[in-house]
Amino acid sequence: MNTKPVLLLFAALIIVLTATAAYIDMKRTPAIGGKQLADSTQGFAVVELFTSEGCSSCPPADALMERIEKENKNKQIYILAFHVDYWDHQGWKDPFSNPAYTARQQRYAEWLRLGSLYTPQVVINGATEYVGSDQQLILRAIAAGLSKPGMGQLSLNTQVQGSKLQVGYQAPGQDKKEELVLAVVRKNGASDVEAGENTGRHLSHVQIVQQLQVVPAGNHEVTFTLPSDFRQYQWEVIGFLQHKGNGLITRAARSPL
Repeated sequence: MNTKPVLLLFAALIIVLTATAAYIDMKRTPAIGGKQLADSTQGFAVVELFTSEGCSSCPPADALMERIEKENKNKQIYILAFHVDYWDHQGWKDPFSNPAYTARQQRYAEWLRLGSLYTPQVVINGATEYVGSDQQLILRAIAAGLSKPGMGQLSLNTQVQGSKLQVGYQAPGQDKKEELVLAVVRKNGASDVEAGENTGRHLSHVQIVQQLQVVPAGNHEVTFTLPSDFRQYQWEVIGFLQHKGNGLITRAARSPL
């Protein structure tokens, strides 16, 4: 009996099944800039972008964050855009900048043993940092975060009362070295830049951090004061547990307003 045709048929069947499975998996997993992220119901990725409207290298990083946010709505990806203030003396004051965000970036420089601050910079899960426009490395790090289960527990509850936002949280820390970082986030914003390196450009942003508090882990409530242009559907709260000693983020959650 000649088994060669049978073997060839079997090999062809394997190829077809493999290709079909790959196609189904691609349809199931949202793409980012032509890339794919691994799917995980337990993993997460906190993506902190340090940026500025005064920096001509930052718009590509802002655009990358916008694509990631748009194309992965159902993923546990938490994007936070921190507009630092050290570019503000270069001709254009970023309306979203805050010295507290520069201080946060400085803290990462200490945790990650970096020699200086720069923009655009992305830090993922408090563990690794990249040039904010380096799509390949950033997507790889996000995929790695999504593939690993988080540690600890975290839940958030939000309530708007007039000009006040109350955030209740349950965050039993794994040890006393963990703290909870709470960010009030504006989902989008834009500026027409009139000076500095980006003169004449219309810059758009997503996931802009407008307020930030670092509080002890546990079961507590925090109050934020909302701005006069607050529109509830345009905002959310993101919180995450972070180790004080090394910056590692162990769990994250969000709550729409």
